[in-house]
Amino acid sequence: MSGNNAAISAGLFRARVELRQSVTNVGELIGWLWIPVIAVVVMYIVGDSKVPGTDFSLGSQSVPGILGMNAVFTGLMGLALSLVTDREDGTLLRAKATPGGMVSYLVGRILSKAAITVVVFVLILVPSLVLFDGVGKSTASSWLTLIWVLLLGLLAVMPLGAILGSLFSNAQSLGFVTLIIMGLVSVSGIFYPITALPGWLQWVGQAFPVYWLGLGLRSALLPDAVAVAEIDQSWRQLETVLALGAWAVLGFVLAPIVLRRMASRESGSTVAARREQVAQRPA
Repeated sequence: MSGNNAAISAGLFRARVELRQSVTNVGELIGWLWIPVIAVVVMYIVGDSKVPGTDFSLGSQSVPGILGMNAVFTGLMGLALSLVTDREDGTLLRAKATPGGMVSYLVGRILSKAAITVVVFVLILVPSLVLFDGVGKSTASSWLTLIWVLLLGLLAVMPLGAILGSLFSNAQSLGFVTLIIMGLVSVSGIFYPITALPGWLQWVGQAFPVYWLGLGLRSALLPDAVAVAEIDQSWRQLETVLALGAWAVLGFVLAPIVLRRMASRESGSTVAARREQVAQRPA
């Protein structure tokens, strides 16, 4: 077995171990679930409101967007936090010092975070299909659409998580990124149709993958009549592919460059400095 194949195999094993640890850790699951669960509960409470121009429930219309929002948080921020934490405690440095260690580490981390994102996605989707009328089509094509939108969405956002995890040196600094993402969520049509926003905010929302992931999931899970509330009164699936694909290409071009530069700067002294900073933080 070649060195790269051995490293990839080790990464696959690492991903299985990390996924098992994540799904059996109640605290970690709650950490990923509490925001979307609150969002689902709120939208269920306001479910009597209607999507403008339709008789469809606003609560039901918001479910795909909430699923997309959580995929962004779990996939992007989950990977970013893992990289930052592993830099602080020296895990990344140990991987760097092992032959094939960086390949194994990255394969394991990326696959485990992608897998936990899918697990959390399913845990939110299944009860939502029961709670919200009109969510979930019964056709095979709609479920195929859901699968390719979710996979393409993960390809679009996870490289961004790797980039952010490489650029920020500690978990506290990522709090600013979380605020930015929340701002993008508010202008991405997650909780209310984006067409209700001013034109310039619609353009801002469409510039980022959060909107397109939500739109693609709405096209998979909602009746076609609800598309009347979307831009151009259409699900715009071709544009969804192009937008998410463009973000994926950009991420996969930039992420290896940023990761290599970050890894080259890792040393025993930088890890020791980070540990000292962590020790000095207020309890």
